[in-house]
Amino acid sequence: MGTDDESLGLRERKKRETRVALSWAAVRLAVERGLDNVRSEDIAAEVGVSPRTFNNYFSSKAEAIAARHLDRARLIAAELRARPASEPLWEAITTAALTQFAFGREAAGAAPPDQAWTAGVRLMISEPALQGEFLKASAAAEDEFAAAIAERTGTDPERDLYPRLVAGAVGAALRAASEQWLRADPPVPIAPLVRDALRQLAAGLPVP
Repeated sequence: MGTDDESLGLRERKKRETRVALSWAAVRLAVERGLDNVRSEDIAAEVGVSPRTFNNYFSSKAEAIAARHLDRARLIAAELRARPASEPLWEAITTAALTQFAFGREAAGAAPPDQAWTAGVRLMISEPALQGEFLKASAAAEDEFAAAIAERTGTDPERDLYPRLVAGAVGAALRAASEQWLRADPPVPIAPLVRDALRQLAAGLPVP
């Protein structure tokens, strides 16, 4: 690869890193202070960039927060594409989700979360100002899942129901696991909840 390609690759990587840093800063500040007490200028300062740079990536703090959901879906879809072709679909989906699913400070999903953190997240996601952005992010996330599932199963996400049905089910399972994780008292790790939700889906959601 030539110098120009290397420079382009470095710039793109830096841009992705800045976007992720801004999104995480938005989440962290909203959880710690409350959404109404966070400005885009505060988020930019947290990352050490200008407010103009923030606006180059996101149109609002709500969009920056919801971006974590979409980015997670993209990571899961990318991991699903990388799984061995011989691996059964639901096993591949579960492994992809468990290796990429992260929320807040428990990146590996194996440790119980901090109660103050989950309380802040619950309050944050209940904000009406975030609901529209989360809906848009969820729709885009399902598109990501559907495309990856279609590639793996040889189906067409535009003509076949299957990839979109699976994508919608996976999105619902991850949301349900997240919501239970946030409500759990005492706190529990998220990874087992994700695994159980996808296991039940793979089994056809048998009556308990």
